[in-house]
Amino acid sequence: MLRRRRRKKPRLLQWCTLNVLWMAVIILMAIGLAIQTLGITDKKRLSSVQPPRLRVLPVTTHNTDVPEKPCQPKTHVMFLKTHKTASSTILNILYRFGEARNLTFALPNSYQFGYPFLFSTRKIKFYNPFKTQEYHIICNHMRFFRPQVEKVMSKGTFYFSILRNPVTLAESSFTYYKGSSMAFKKVESLEQFLSEPWRYYSPRDRGNQYARNLMWFDFGFDHNANDTRDYVELVLQEITSTFHLVLLAEYFDESMILLKEALCWDFSDVVSFRLNFRSNVTVGRLSDRMVGQARAWNSLDWRLYRHFNRTFWQRVERYGLQRMRSDVLVLRSQRQALTELCLLGSSPVEASQIQDKNIKPFQYGRARIMGYNLKPHLGNSTREKCLRMVMPELQYKDLLDAKLFPLAPAGKNLQASQLHF
Repeated sequence: MLRRRRRKKPRLLQWCTLNVLWMAVIILMAIGLAIQTLGITDKKRLSSVQPPRLRVLPVTTHNTDVPEKPCQPKTHVMFLKTHKTASSTILNILYRFGEARNLTFALPNSYQFGYPFLFSTRKIKFYNPFKTQEYHIICNHMRFFRPQVEKVMSKGTFYFSILRNPVTLAESSFTYYKGSSMAFKKVESLEQFLSEPWRYYSPRDRGNQYARNLMWFDFGFDHNANDTRDYVELVLQEITSTFHLVLLAEYFDESMILLKEALCWDFSDVVSFRLNFRSNVTVGRLSDRMVGQARAWNSLDWRLYRHFNRTFWQRVERYGLQRMRSDVLVLRSQRQALTELCLLGSSPVEASQIQDKNIKPFQYGRARIMGYNLKPHLGNSTREKCLRMVMPELQYKDLLDAKLFPLAPAGKNLQASQLHF
């Protein structure tokens, strides 16, 4: 009996041990299942409280549905008024914009800032270097000199200018400055001058900037410099880094659309009538051979024009060709509406036919400068609006003088030799 009990004892132990092991396995499996379940739940819970991913907005284009932040109209503007490039029309636009908003103009003592000498702040009417003065707009003729301009214009000023094909510019310059340039005085025609320019031209003679690389000179550089690649590229880089926009006279309406966009102005701010332009009777045409001669003689201007012609059309492409066509139509439609509202006969006339002597344009050289007659019986506000649009630059400058400096004595009429537009 004692032996049997000894045999049963190990079996009982073995059974108990197996049960314990099974229970342990079951408990471990239960714990693992619980951990797994809790882990899944925690993952879901974590994912539900994570912050949303930042959305990267696409680059804003004009066709996007995302509303653009409205820009603010620029009111600090520097316009380099180059000669014979439709710049008088732009001057009128700036005059009207500034006058309507009571902006402050930096005006010259006469009608230009000491041209043909480099610009100096001393040529600004009543400028005081010891007194803080804020100017919104500077836009009369000058030979550009950046250090002096920056003394009177704030850092956020928008700089722009306009160019013209040097070939047609040479023809216009000859007609207008025949009596102002010593080189032009020696010849009867532009063709005669271009055939042998060095026979008649001397860099030291008075007024000869009108006879060669006139735009290069207006930008403040040496118009008699050698046309070397390094020099030209250095000047182009300097102009590009200074001027935010350079327009083209041949594409004036497209230029106004780009200007409107850059300044955040309205169509009504850039709509205009053409000013200070010649009658077709005094416009000549050069032969193909003379065209080549004009480009070669004005090679610096030609390089300048070609460069900014390229950048101009790059800006147009970025603006959108179809959008540009559409906006040009809007601008022309507004001009036509103003023509019908303001102008008698709806077209320009020669100075001899202008009824109001107060709006007769200044005549200079061989050119016949055209002007306008306003419709009679216009309402007061309409007449004032129309009058500003056709007012030549000399008369408009005198008007701004009177408004800005009412206590100053009236300026004296200058001799014709002092006026160059």
